[in-house]
Amino acid sequence: MEFPDPRCAGRTAHRFIDVLVIAVCAVIAGAETWIDIALYGRSKKDWLSTFLTLEGGLPSHDTFRRVFSIIDPVLFEQRFSLWVKDCFLPIDREVVAIDGKTVRGSFDRAAQQGPLHMVSAFATEQGISLGQRAVENKSNEIAALPVLLDSLSVKGNIVTLDAMGCQRVIAQKIIAQQADYILALKGNQKKCHKAVVDYCHTTCIAVPAAIKPDYDAFDDSHGRRVRRRGWVLPCVDKLAELQAWPELRNIILIENIRSINHRHKTTCELHYYLSSCNDAAEIQIAAIRKHWAIENSLHWVLDVTFREDDSRVRDKVATRTFALLRKMALNIVRKDTANKASLRGRRKCAGWDDEYMEHLLFRNDKK
Repeated sequence: MEFPDPRCAGRTAHRFIDVLVIAVCAVIAGAETWIDIALYGRSKKDWLSTFLTLEGGLPSHDTFRRVFSIIDPVLFEQRFSLWVKDCFLPIDREVVAIDGKTVRGSFDRAAQQGPLHMVSAFATEQGISLGQRAVENKSNEIAALPVLLDSLSVKGNIVTLDAMGCQRVIAQKIIAQQADYILALKGNQKKCHKAVVDYCHTTCIAVPAAIKPDYDAFDDSHGRRVRRRGWVLPCVDKLAELQAWPELRNIILIENIRSINHRHKTTCELHYYLSSCNDAAEIQIAAIRKHWAIENSLHWVLDVTFREDDSRVRDKVATRTFALLRKMALNIVRKDTANKASLRGRRKCAGWDDEYMEHLLFRNDKK
């Protein structure tokens, strides 16, 4: 896929494609800084020269830093989304979770610059990152969501968002892409929230409950016992406050009763959702559970396996582009489903074994 060289023509010593490919390979192999990327390039010069021209030799760490600091980050993110569409086959009714994450080490006190916040989309079944958009802080997620959704191909999928994305304009954009939504409903939608809480209390929580749960299960592990109950209520026509929501079909109520053994303490949490899905109740409730995969399988992996929060890249553009390099590396490694080693193990294998890195780059085709 073509990407315009951001540097001045005629004043460059290295091809842009060489810089990009070396950076991606290095991050796959475990590189965490620009210096790491340059070291990887020097140690793998003979192998890299089998498919890259390496005009002007190998780039220095300053070259990598400068190039990824002047790339148009919006264009880079757009090209990333197009690459994902080209390399990964869509799955019908896959749950696409969208959530934000702060790159905690990207702050700069001297420049009075806070850490950068990323809004990402994650395909929970395939375990791949679909795209990202950067915002100044968590409160600006609403502005980034429509732009991110425009870059995605979510036809036939279920898109899940937390309360920040529970907006009618967001719901309409998802419906316009021929997808469905499940949105967490909280106090930021005051009238809707109160109406739904009152209705659910009367029909589901009050004793005796008028409606039996669609899901009722116990989980006894990790020193705690949890009872989870879920109701999918196709009763939108009974609540005037919900009439303006596009294609809204169901209210979903999830009740979590948690007992921690060593504390002898029991708590109860109620969570409310708006859903446009026409799927069976168990599928919609399962979609809510799958939303948390973006925390466990993307954000946690970026922090622990790729050490994203420890990164001290402070330039805002470089922070965004390095974050995208990590997601690109994650997608490439995750695509190799035949290798049963952990992500960390596969990354080490790629760093040690050039044949395996070649397999990831060139022969790890669509299934």
